[in-house]
Amino acid sequence: MLGLACALTACGTAPDKPDAKPAIAAVLDPYPSTYRAPKSPPILIRSATVLTGTGTRLDAADLLIVDGRISAIGAGLAAPAGAMVIEAGGRWVTPGLIDVHSHLGVYPSPGVEAHDDGNESTGPVTANVWAEHSVWPQDPGFAAALAGGITTLQILPGSANLIGGRSVVLKNVAAVTYQAMKFPGAPQGLKMACGENPKRVYGSRDQFPSTRMGNVAGYRAQWMEAQEYIRDQAEYEKKLADGDEDAEPVKRDARLDTLAGVLKGEIIVHQHCYRADEMATVLDMAKEFGYRVAAFHHATEAYKIANLLAERGVCGAMWADWWGFKMESYDGIPENIAFVDAAPGGCAIVHSDSEEGIQRLNQEAAKAMAYGARAGFAIPPERAISWLTANPAKTLGILERTGTLEPGKMADVVLWNMTPFSVYALADRVLIDGAVRYDRASPPAAPESDFSLGQSATAVGALP
Repeated sequence: MLGLACALTACGTAPDKPDAKPAIAAVLDPYPSTYRAPKSPPILIRSATVLTGTGTRLDAADLLIVDGRISAIGAGLAAPAGAMVIEAGGRWVTPGLIDVHSHLGVYPSPGVEAHDDGNESTGPVTANVWAEHSVWPQDPGFAAALAGGITTLQILPGSANLIGGRSVVLKNVAAVTYQAMKFPGAPQGLKMACGENPKRVYGSRDQFPSTRMGNVAGYRAQWMEAQEYIRDQAEYEKKLADGDEDAEPVKRDARLDTLAGVLKGEIIVHQHCYRADEMATVLDMAKEFGYRVAAFHHATEAYKIANLLAERGVCGAMWADWWGFKMESYDGIPENIAFVDAAPGGCAIVHSDSEEGIQRLNQEAAKAMAYGARAGFAIPPERAISWLTANPAKTLGILERTGTLEPGKMADVVLWNMTPFSVYALADRVLIDGAVRYDRASPPAAPESDFSLGQSATAVGALP
């Protein structure tokens, strides 16, 4: 979505003035998803412990999937004709896990310079670039993440830039093109970064910005320019509507297309930020320019402003216990996720930002539960699962379609051998839109990228 007021080529053209110059015509999704859910038989999972992602736990429950959608959840459900019946025998079922912060495909394995496609660090603002145009679907990391229960993930540009570019939401399915992985209709995001990264990258080159005040000045200058772009477009459209045949159209600008899309609420902001004071500054700036931050990523000091984040409807996408590796990440605490979750209306998310961590996101959530319990926060599994499913889906703008197990939603489902919040937990089967995409009992059926074919396991990393 390019986020301009006129999304159709005929927009703004007076019907009785066929020779009038057209307004800026932004094609909606010029690189559209080609993903199609495969046809699959009905599936009935019997006698499982089901965590719906809505805060509910159902014991000895059945889950029925029909035509790739959740059909029913309850006890004693009947299997339709031709259904695959899975006797869960006390195993656990959850929604498919969603990672809101991944660089798979743009920093694929093996990690060589030729694959370094995540940071367009040629300038502090590269809002014109789209992460999807760097995604390499052959990355073996996608299959490894699938074995860990990841069904959906947001691929972001890196954090060298103040404004790094657009993100893309992918279905974790094997494909030859990234378009065949794109989550149909998912909004794009915008990656922004606070603090040390942009000021270090550009300050080290004697460029702007080199300070935190330079960072904020850089953001504000961009939003001001985007406001002018929107005003100029509106003025041009008004002239056309008033019959001015000599009105000059606004020159198309890919960077400003993106920023205008944010100000219009059509592109979702995801901001890399560690310190509480910087997050508060960004929230003031968002209020100044009238846009919304969906989530602060990493957010090691989110616990200091948990109530403020909740009041503003902003999620914290965090690691369980990764901090202290640079000054801005120094003041982290292992109870961070629990504090954000406990704030009235709080929204906590566990993310990876790692090709390794994405394979065990469930264990990262389990660690956060344990740290929270030590601090006096009782966090049951039916609540913690939302950190990996419903809350990420909400920030990506896809909660109405996935992220919870409710009738009518996409059947993105993981069947675990036990509670997912255990170091011994393994995904037995992973379903996307009701199709089995990973089956631990049938390794030959697991997806394998073309890159991995013919390579030894030690060369590309053995899959579980």
